[in-house]
Amino acid sequence: MQLKINNETHQVDAPDDMPLLWVLRDLLGKKGTKFGCGMGQCGACTVHINGQAMRSCITPVAVAQNAEITTIEGVDEKGNHPIQIAWRDNNVPQCGYCQSGQIMSALNLLQNNTTPSDEDINSAMSGNICRCGTYPRIKQAIKDAAKVMDKSKGAKS
Repeated sequence: MQLKINNETHQVDAPDDMPLLWVLRDLLGKKGTKFGCGMGQCGACTVHINGQAMRSCITPVAVAQNAEITTIEGVDEKGNHPIQIAWRDNNVPQCGYCQSGQIMSALNLLQNNTTPSDEDINSAMSGNICRCGTYPRIKQAIKDAAKVMDKSKGAKS
């Protein structure tokens, strides 16, 4: 089957019911997306499929066929997206394991709402678990990125 990942087309030989996460990590070597709980409950495996944050550990690869898939590697290869800069500026990562999923969920929020309230952030990020407890820094990073993204959105219109 054909998958479009980070604007590149890949031909993969995988059973339709194989979780997208295993295709990304094991068949294509994209290790940025992490395996967490394997039940879609921790958010470590979050990717975007057609612009929506989805848990790749419970998403059969057939669902992603002919879709636009974005992984953490596709956000900005140099790490200069406003969300990545805000993450660094706020020293968000500790162990770092959940960070790719956290960033993908945060980015999904900010792509749909560049002025999120605390409640919006809490709701959007409620499915992402950080065992290091960096939630206050995650929230601040989202707010900082939101300001930059909202300004750039205004500059384009």
